[in-house]
Amino acid sequence: MLNLSASEQLDIWEAGLARSPAEWALLLLARAYPDMEIESLAGLCIGRRDALLISLREQLFGSNLACVTSCKSCGEELELDLHSRDILVRDDVDLSGPFSLSTDGFEIEFRLPNSFDLLALEGENDISSARSILMERCVLSACKDGQMTGMQDLPTSVGNALSERMSRIDSQADIRLEMNCPSCGKSWQEIFDIVSFLWREISSSVQHIFRDVATLAKFFGWKEKDILAMSEYRRQIYLEMVDQ
Repeated sequence: MLNLSASEQLDIWEAGLARSPAEWALLLLARAYPDMEIESLAGLCIGRRDALLISLREQLFGSNLACVTSCKSCGEELELDLHSRDILVRDDVDLSGPFSLSTDGFEIEFRLPNSFDLLALEGENDISSARSILMERCVLSACKDGQMTGMQDLPTSVGNALSERMSRIDSQADIRLEMNCPSCGKSWQEIFDIVSFLWREISSSVQHIFRDVATLAKFFGWKEKDILAMSEYRRQIYLEMVDQ
């Protein structure tokens, strides 16, 4: 895995403008893992993808994560300090599939969702329709009493069971944090999304880089490419000279 330079962070952030979270993830991973084909990265199940993003995030910003959310009941702002290990699931399980599920008399063979599937859902705002599309893509076969069954004939209970089974197998893709509000006592589970979390950090980092470049360019007359070619440590030394 390669680290992302200041220049690369700017390039990725600019390329990600008006893109979706699924595309953000692939933009980051393609630059951090240049030895992997984009098709291979997109074909990873979501949990494997997220584990790579957590490792990238740790390399860029460290192992501690400061999370902020609001209470679902009273609106109180809550802060939660996490470590990378708190959101990493063991990766010694074979997730290549296919997998099977027996429920309500149905025999289902399926694979886990990947980035290709998430990209196929873009533009679909109806949750029920999006779920149907995802199941249609991930279910390899469905039988009852030895007869093949179409996805449209599967009852809701089977779809729910399948969704649960996918979450249990690829638990890295469904990280939930136990939250408790000290003000009102409300307890709930908060979904942790590494893609959105890391992209917010990249966006914040980029704004700092823009300010640093503007300051050094104005003070010293240097070009952007020359400033970005410096190490962060060296840029900081020059910035301290500007402040003196």
